[in-house]
Parts: sequence; C-alpha cells; structure tokens
Amino acid sequence: MAAIITNWQDHHAKLFGRHALQLNHRLAESPLFTDDALARLIESAPRDAYHVNYSQKTPGNPPRRREGEIKDLAGREVLDAVRDGNIWINLTAPDRLDPSYGKLVDDIYAEFEAHVPGLKTYKRRLTLLISSPGVSVKYHSDVPGQTLWQVRGAKKLYVYPAGAPFISQPALERLILGELRETDMPFEPWFDEFATIYELTPGTMLHWPLNGPHRVVNENVLNVSFTTEHWTDELRRSYAVNYANGIIRKVTGTTAPLSQGTEGLGYYGKLALAGAVKFSPLNPQKQKRYEVDFRVAPGLPDSIRDIPSYAFVK
Repeated sequence: MAAIITNWQDHHAKLFGRHALQLNHRLAESPLFTDDALARLIESAPRDAYHVNYSQKTPGNPPRRREGEIKDLAGREVLDAVRDGNIWINLTAPDRLDPSYGKLVDDIYAEFEAHVPGLKTYKRRLTLLISSPGVSVKYHSDVPGQTLWQVRGAKKLYVYPAGAPFISQPALERLILGELRETDMPFEPWFDEFATIYELTPGTMLHWPLNGPHRVVNENVLNVSFTTEHWTDELRRSYAVNYANGIIRKVTGTTAPLSQGTEGLGYYGKLALAGAVKFSPLNPQKQKRYEVDFRVAPGLPDSIRDIPSYAFVK
C-alpha cells in the first residue's frame, strides 16, 4: 500500500506531539470521501452517531452553537443543504457504519508508529466533518491527541499556545472532569494576535500539541475533512494528573497552580486519587445533554428550520 503521508522527513519524528506539524497526504483521492460515500453514511447514521450544528456568522470567534437534527432527507439532499447553508455535520462513528473507516484510522496510526520511535497509540477514533462555505468552528480544546485532515475545500486553522492564558489550568481540569464542554473555553479577541494560522487545502493535514486551543474558519467553499484522535501512555499520564488536580481544586478551593508532573511520588499519589474517584460507583460516567432546536431544511435560509426544543443524551 502506498504511504498515506507523502512528504515525511526523518526529523518530523522529533516534532510529532510536541510542535505543530503540517504535512501532505494522499487521502483526498480516496473513494471514502466522495459524495456517494458521504451520502450513504449520512443516511445510515443513527442519532447517537452524528451532530449537526449551526451558529450565526460573525467576525472572529462565533457565538453559541446550536444543535440540530436530520430527518426525512436523502443523503444527497443533506449534502446540498450543507453546500448552500450555514451548518456543519460531524459523523462521529463512521467505522460503525462502514469498517473501511476503521481500517483507515488503523493504517494512519500504523504509519505514524513506523515513523516515530516508541510511539504506541490506542483508543483511536476518526470523526468526519462536512461543513458549509464560510462556517466558523468556535475556539476549543480537545482532551486526546488530535490531527485534522483536509480532503475537500479549504480552511484556515488558528492554533494557540497550549498554556495560560489561552488555556488555564482550572479550565483544562474542568474539561477533563466533564464539567466544561470543549467549545465553552474562555476566549478573548486579542488571543488571535498570538495564534499561528495554517492554510489547509485538499491533501494537507495538521497535528498540534496536546490540548492546544484552536478554531477553524472555512473558505467560501464546501469543506470535507476529518479528525483523528488517539491516546498514548504519556497522554494518559497527563490526563490522570489533570483529573486529580481538578478534584484537589474542587475540594480545597485553591486557585494556585498545581504540579502537572508525571513522575515521582506526587504523580503516583495523583494517579491513585484519579483512579479511585473516576472508577468509584459514586461517580457514574457523565452523559452529555444536547438541546436540539432546529432541523436541516434544504432551500430555507442557512438550510435550517426552527423546531420545538427537545433533549437527547449520549
């Protein structure tokens, strides 16, 4: 099989996971991302395997995003609605619908592991993103390791430093504890002065450091891209420390910086605390609640129709 990354250099192994790394790939040619393939996925995706979102177009970081639904539409109709509207669709489990996407994410990480000495990934996941021309995705941070792969269209990706004040310790801890949604990260307009802006076009990708805040602005064209996320032992250690720090901060009320070290007795104490709380019967896994208040509607302004609000959890 031909390599997925087409311009890998030996020195990229020293950058992976520690610095932003923009590379070229050949997946823009893949039949997994044609209109026919995307339409089939949309038509077969159950409610717990997709999100469709909308937010008003404004300069800079967009306002609150709304959650919607897809109902009684063919996949091609939905793609037309995205092309003509102001919405974006996340297909969160395409591998459940077609095992080819599971094989793709395994092939991607097999290639990374072959290039980066000592890299061992697990809990890998691929999410497909289909978004309207000009759509903006709100400033946010992700918990696992992340890479964004551009397949069709073009976008700007703003990446911010992965530390205070762009992401504070308390905000990261609340994100990891499930008390803060990733798109509710505090943002100030002046943050943009310190962002690095990457242009993503078909056949390019970007990997950035863990928890690095970022936001996305589409160019005036339909965009198809996907994210891959992964865990490693190193990333899990960081997660455990921040989880424990969040518990300590809640119990003590401290606002002081807490150690994020992943070695020594202090780390093992926090690892034990995180495990005891996370897997306690008194701490059931939190489900996220989503308020749905629009339906995808081809031909209407922004391709949406307001509906009476209802909730679903996942």
